[in-house]
Amino acid sequence: MTPFKPRRKTVTANVGGVPVGSAHPIVVQSMTNTDTADPASTAAQVAALAKAGSQLVRVTVNNDEAAAAIPEIVQRLGDLGVSVPIVGDFHYNGHLLLRKFPRAAELLAKYRINPGNVGTKHRDDNFRTIVQVAVDNGKPVRIGVNWGSLDQDLLTQMMDANADRPEPLEAKEVYFEAMLESALRSAALAEEVGLRHDQILISAKISQVQDLVTVYRRLGGRCDYPLHLGLTEAGLGTKGVVATTAALAILLSEGIGDTIRVSLTPRPGGDRTEEVMVAQQILQSLELRSFTPQVTACPGCGRTTSTFFQKMAEDIQNYLREQMPVWRASHPGVEEMKVAVMGCVVNGPGESKHANIGISLPGTFEEPKAPVYVDGQLKVTLKGDRIVAEFLEILNAYVERTYPAVART
Repeated sequence: MTPFKPRRKTVTANVGGVPVGSAHPIVVQSMTNTDTADPASTAAQVAALAKAGSQLVRVTVNNDEAAAAIPEIVQRLGDLGVSVPIVGDFHYNGHLLLRKFPRAAELLAKYRINPGNVGTKHRDDNFRTIVQVAVDNGKPVRIGVNWGSLDQDLLTQMMDANADRPEPLEAKEVYFEAMLESALRSAALAEEVGLRHDQILISAKISQVQDLVTVYRRLGGRCDYPLHLGLTEAGLGTKGVVATTAALAILLSEGIGDTIRVSLTPRPGGDRTEEVMVAQQILQSLELRSFTPQVTACPGCGRTTSTFFQKMAEDIQNYLREQMPVWRASHPGVEEMKVAVMGCVVNGPGESKHANIGISLPGTFEEPKAPVYVDGQLKVTLKGDRIVAEFLEILNAYVERTYPAVART
């Protein structure tokens, strides 16, 4: 029995054919970091993100050149056989670009608007313009409020009102309430313009874990719009992965969140798809979705001075990821398979028995043999130089036998 609360009930938004809402699996999305005005590199990165498992991909649309490139990006993706919905990210001048480039407005699957930077003097008018284009094209909108770019007029009004209270709230509390007010007031305005209730998604992103949890708990209790989760500017490497996981795990375990993004700062020349794999692993670790067979591997200790089991675990994990595009289409259910690659006799046999298929390699000074367990039963004991190859043969046979092939149409 799952220890988590049921998903918070929301309406369902349709984003380019991808349903987002509580009745549907949590959606993984990502964003390119290429210059959108370069359609070749942007299309290539979108395709890579989609192949990694991103179900929605957002691109920056910040100037005429970027907006003009959208049709070519979509065309290039079509030529590659990639049909992932493309989301346009607009700041400051979205009301101008969407009117000036109607073909881009038509091809984008969703518009992301930040109500804090759609203008100053004519903020509401600019917001209405964007929403009207969405209405005209039948597109959903994500109203994305950010801690770092909050509507300063609204914040000032709320700070002033707070100062007049008999017992003023702390400044951070006013910030939280201003974020919620900005999001919900903007959603109400969008509906006044004509956007349907089920065409609105909301996010309220902050870069601190506990603050993010606080804001989304409150937001989830005040509306039934689908919520997009993400720790904004999560950071580099381990810090970004851990902070995002900490925040999203709390909220997802409470049933809050309908689509997620892991906003990692990539290393120079790093692989952008890392954020997709982290998002998938968060959902899979929480047992909310399954994407690829999971490999259990021990951390190693003084009993495992050989690095053979580490290399084998890595090789098997990479092999499973490489096979998934084929297996996903022909062997449904294989993504739930559990594989164990253990390094010694202490926990090796036990963990192997708990997995669908597992191998316990010999630790230092142990007898040079590797028992293989299938569905809890000892199947064979491997020896010699072909342990990895023979184990992969057993694994492939298990997949073929346990997850019957589905005929392609």
